[in-house]
Amino acid sequence: MTTPVVSIAFHSGYGHTAVIAEAVRAGAADAGAEVHLVKVDEITDEQWETLDRSDAIVFGSPTYMGTASGAFHVFAEATSKRWFGQDWKDKLAAGFTNSASKSGDKLHTLQFFQTLAAQHGMTWVNLGLLPGWNSSTASENDLNRLGFFAGAAAQSNNDQGPEAVHKADIATAEHLGRRIAETARTFARGRAAVPAQ
Repeated sequence: MTTPVVSIAFHSGYGHTAVIAEAVRAGAADAGAEVHLVKVDEITDEQWETLDRSDAIVFGSPTYMGTASGAFHVFAEATSKRWFGQDWKDKLAAGFTNSASKSGDKLHTLQFFQTLAAQHGMTWVNLGLLPGWNSSTASENDLNRLGFFAGAAAQSNNDQGPEAVHKADIATAEHLGRRIAETARTFARGRAAVPAQ
């Protein structure tokens, strides 16, 4: 059995996004992955090496002013050292974000992550869920209640702490963690089955 290595490279300004990162970690671990949480604003050389040996990297950040946080952007620019050698080519990538508004331009942050992954030659793994909470019989407790496809999105009230992150958004992030771990396992088996060209 192949054990995929999944790293979650994230920034959390006030703790809400850290709750989502932990949910992604729990989902990936539940699916049998070796999982590492990497706070990008405190990243060490050893953690850069962990990212380099990962099968999948999940990017996460709050959405501030319509994009990922400044701390995440500093990390993204620092990945250019890997970009020059295409060191992360063919790794899997996914993403998650949080903001106080239901929409809050979170899609732009997820698209920023997708573009970052594409520049590295990575393969993007989407959420793989239909939208929830979009009919009279649905509820705010549905998975993907905010209706994002590109990645996991969460909404947290700006006058409440991390303990108030919505349970459905936590469950959606856990789903993303399981999905990236299972996809990484499938890719690893495929690589093992097909001789190198």
